Amino acid sequence: MGVFVSKGGTGTLFQLLNIATKELPSSEELMLQVHALLAKVGPKDRKFGVKARLSGALNVTMTFIKQNLQNPKVLLPCLQVLRVYCTNSVNAVSLGKNGAVELLFKIVAPYSKKISSLPKVALDALGSVLKSKTNARRAVDGGFVLVLLSLYVDWHRNDTRHRHMLIRKGLLVCLRNVINIKLGRKAFLDADGMKILYNTSTECLPVRTLDPLVNTSSLIMRKCFPKNRLPLPTIRSSFNYQLPHVPAAGPVAQLYSLSPGVDDVVDESDDNDETEADTDTENEENEKDDGNTNDDIETDLNKLHPQRKLTGSFEELRFYERFFLELSGDLHSSSSSSACAGPIIVPTAQPPQHVSPPPAPLTALDLDSIHLTEDQNQGSSEGLDQDLGRVSLEEGGASIRHILGEICARRGGGGASTWGSDCGSEGAEDEPGEGAVLEVPDTALLLPLHDPDLYVEMVKGTKSVPQYAEVAYPDYFGHVAPTFREPLLERVYGVQRSKIFQDIERLIHPNDIVDKVVYDLDVPTCPVIENNGESLRFNSQFESGNLRKAVQVRKHEYDLILNSDINTNHYHQWFYFEVSNMRVGTLYRFNIINCEKSNSQSNYGMQVLMYSVQEAIRGRPCWVRTGSDICYYKNHFARSSLSTGGVKGKSYFTLTFSASFSHKDDVCYFAYHYPYTYSTLKMHLRKLEALRTPQIYLRQDVLCETLGGNVCPLITITAMPGSSSTDNIYQLRNRPLIFLSARVHPGETNASWVMKGTMEFLMGSSLLAVSLREAFIFKIVPMLNPDGVINGNHRCSLSGEDLNRQWQSPHPELHPTIYHTKNLLQYLAHIQRAPLVFCDYHGHSRKKNVFMYGCSLKETVWQSNISASSTELQEDLGYRTLPKILSQIAPAFSLSSCSFVVERSKESTARVVVWREMGVQRSYTMESTLCGCDQGKYKSLQIGTRELEEMGAQFCVALLRLKRITGLFNHQHLVDMETEIMGSHICTTTYVLEEDEPDFLEAVDYSAESNDDDIEPENEPGTDVPENTDQCNKDDSAEKSDDGEMNVKREAGQTE
Repeated sequence: MGVFVSKGGTGTLFQLLNIATKELPSSEELMLQVHALLAKVGPKDRKFGVKARLSGALNVTMTFIKQNLQNPKVLLPCLQVLRVYCTNSVNAVSLGKNGAVELLFKIVAPYSKKISSLPKVALDALGSVLKSKTNARRAVDGGFVLVLLSLYVDWHRNDTRHRHMLIRKGLLVCLRNVINIKLGRKAFLDADGMKILYNTSTECLPVRTLDPLVNTSSLIMRKCFPKNRLPLPTIRSSFNYQLPHVPAAGPVAQLYSLSPGVDDVVDESDDNDETEADTDTENEENEKDDGNTNDDIETDLNKLHPQRKLTGSFEELRFYERFFLELSGDLHSSSSSSACAGPIIVPTAQPPQHVSPPPAPLTALDLDSIHLTEDQNQGSSEGLDQDLGRVSLEEGGASIRHILGEICARRGGGGASTWGSDCGSEGAEDEPGEGAVLEVPDTALLLPLHDPDLYVEMVKGTKSVPQYAEVAYPDYFGHVAPTFREPLLERVYGVQRSKIFQDIERLIHPNDIVDKVVYDLDVPTCPVIENNGESLRFNSQFESGNLRKAVQVRKHEYDLILNSDINTNHYHQWFYFEVSNMRVGTLYRFNIINCEKSNSQSNYGMQVLMYSVQEAIRGRPCWVRTGSDICYYKNHFARSSLSTGGVKGKSYFTLTFSASFSHKDDVCYFAYHYPYTYSTLKMHLRKLEALRTPQIYLRQDVLCETLGGNVCPLITITAMPGSSSTDNIYQLRNRPLIFLSARVHPGETNASWVMKGTMEFLMGSSLLAVSLREAFIFKIVPMLNPDGVINGNHRCSLSGEDLNRQWQSPHPELHPTIYHTKNLLQYLAHIQRAPLVFCDYHGHSRKKNVFMYGCSLKETVWQSNISASSTELQEDLGYRTLPKILSQIAPAFSLSSCSFVVERSKESTARVVVWREMGVQRSYTMESTLCGCDQGKYKSLQIGTRELEEMGAQFCVALLRLKRITGLFNHQHLVDMETEIMGSHICTTTYVLEEDEPDFLEAVDYSAESNDDDIEPENEPGTDVPENTDQCNKDDSAEKSDDGEMNVKREAGQTE
């Protein structure tokens, strides 16, 4: 057939068709045969549509159909050709003007026992014609939406043996194309289409083979579901922080320029229904195969050659010499303890001032003691949830341990449960017993580096915008990694579809909806709303907490709304909140309804985390993975174009999960990932001092103050010299530097757990730790964004900006931690002591395993296909050595997920700037999954704090191996050795990455963008797709949602 087309066969057939029409009388048999051939040739000829239009074949075919409406034998090939004609949008519009829509509706008939293939072919042709929005409007004007619904109901009721699924599917496809326009959606709703499709779909659910009909019906209903407004006064954060300096341009500047009366929650018209431009465009001809290219890849060779670049004078940089006393060998002139220096003073021509004092400095809590207090909104009940809800920072309180003991003695119960048993089991221990005392476990025995009293002391010095006065119980008592494994949650077939149908029920049965606000941060005087005791109670007013509003929608179902990052109107992903007043054994559904990412690992086995106070008191103080019926999908709440970069018509996404509670009067906490607060960091740093020996040099400096007035610590760890001899001091001064940082994004709490593992390993007594300290000087900034962590942000600092996009030109006032960290590295580069390795710890929400992003000239050039000479591509392969070593020793690490391509959108990240401006070849971002692993020792398991801390320790071990390799050979031998380590075959690139997710029976659109935090083209996470059991299923596999392909698409998402 291809040869026939290439030799001009298509044109010959069109000529023959014109000749046949001119014959008097016309030869019906010839016309029939020509159309049959055209139906076969059309799909093989990319220019078929243009040829048909230019030859006049469109009118010929239409006339022939009109003359033979009662002749099925003739109609069949003509309709098949008509469908191919309409693959060209201009042809579809032309045929619509010629009456094709009305004509085809005459052919489509109600159910009949005498069924031929004609109705199916006619519906296929009609579906193709209705893809044109012009023709869709014509169908709406003609009242054909009601006709399609009536026909579908007729076929649904009469096709009891389900033999005609293709016809029923064809009717739904026609409906789907009509509702792509606003008028079509209105006509569908006016015709009671939501109720019709909901009822027919519900009847189809028990029959698995009818899933293609249910899926398409679901897509139509979701598309037509009226867009709702988020029940908020504004999408800006509930917390207000006035910046001392507002940027001249950008999202933050736009936010500050909005008039007070502007409604930023929803657009005046959120239905982005632009008039279709039906132009003479051959889509197939103009499409470019961009599948293997990425426009974001850097193609400027000048930018791909690292060039050391100083942003300030050396006299200014010399100010940072104070942080590198070990390079001068002077370890004793300043205390080797962690005595903190004052915040950095920025050298200027004017009198020195602190870098970033907030306009109205936040005051730390200056309190002497703490005690447990009852919530004033909780009534007089004596339940544990009222006695214990949280630690309150108020004066005049008794010892918390004493109060805990009294509570436990009063409530009674059995002895502490055996550690390691299933968390949350309900049993006799919940029943009160006379004289029984429940012993509160000693925190020090479970967590040597956690001290509740010290934690509270650290909290008192932490400054938050809301001025938190409470401490969440999990942060106070601590977390012990459970001993049992937590496998990835197996996805239940149909769970996402069932949740979507429950949402649709809200529109169909509005009287069943409670719609009661039970928690609202926008009512600061009383965020916990009074209720009759039947509703759950929520709270998020503690460090790192994030929950803005809770609305009870059904008896046991709640819609939850997250708070935006401060000084932004988006970034909703991190959550951490408290729940109480629950009923034992009741299954509650929680819907977080203002998520923004187009998909989540929640669709691939990731569960949320829950902490039970009752379990902690019983000796199991741990966060555990929990939740059933978890899925993530697009909802009907409209996003304002102010939060989407000006793009209208986008919607939020819902993360839904169900959970039950096993203890009466419990207080539980839910979190997106294992919380790790700023106060926790300060406590851990203080506890690390206890691990210091005379052989360990540990120093903690204050690098700077943040916008919120919190200090950013800088940690130095190395080995004390064996003596003050010249040789020992020389060896100390010439140790290579390793520079590590973490937590630039507050919501990536796993990065802090990895850093905790790194620091504890470095302070350990093992021979490996000793060797590491003797081999390197470690400079560590463990938390680059303290303010964001404290205030429950997900991505940004108080400046409202992603700090990992500010490394090119950080502002000393708005981005002090980045400004001074960069200057530290600039100073090292200037004195020819650039780090051997720079690594910024991150978390990744889209991918499994732990992996690295690095920088490579060659691999970037190979991906971009730009021309370059061999001399321009000279590059040391040393950047691959550390990831290769990690893949050999760290079970969670995946080398195949690593990428070393430099992208334009990442040019202001730490990794690229340190590589490009400081000349650090081994400059990395290390990404740790928030979900789990799909390879190695931890395959099919969700990741926990034990595995994350292990990863931090294994990173240290890999550095030691790297040192041994680099220390034994000269430069050329190093290259040879690294090549040998990596194997005989070096992969040219790992940029185009697959998620390696197995296809679920219900495929979920997994469209991770190249920039995990940026506004992305939303490909809707899917509707359930069954196994391909028949032709209808094959058609369904090509089904498209209202926003894109329903097929599973998996690309690498990066969260740098």
